[in-house]
Amino acid sequence: MVFRTDYDDDRAWRDLAAALMEPWGDSQYEAHIHFINDPVWAGATADEVLTAVSADEDLSVVFLADRVSMQAEHHPLLAVTLLTQEDCVDEEDYEQLTEFGREFRTIPAGVHEVYANLSIGNLGFEEFAASAHDDPEGIYRPC
Repeated sequence: MVFRTDYDDDRAWRDLAAALMEPWGDSQYEAHIHFINDPVWAGATADEVLTAVSADEDLSVVFLADRVSMQAEHHPLLAVTLLTQEDCVDEEDYEQLTEFGREFRTIPAGVHEVYANLSIGNLGFEEFAASAHDDPEGIYRPC
């Protein structure tokens, strides 16, 4: 799910949306993106988006196409986990799983990899956040 929260540059949005629809992965999988492109979300924060989707138990991550996404060269989206402290065994577990924060940036090509791996439990959000943390620009970039 990609929420558009910045409406200042329609061309940047079209470029970002086109990048998200590119085939991805080694096998060139078809992209499946659910776009939320409604000006009612203009200027929405990550917390506002999380509040709106928190009832969806099947959702573990959302992506925001915010001002940074629209203005930066590679259109890095903001990936935000829906994990809460209540979802964890205890506070220590939550802190370990959010060691690098509850959000990170990813280039459009990374959106599919993040979502797919989280969906099947192959990798955790914290592993992608750690990878973004290690990047000089703080962006997750798939290999």
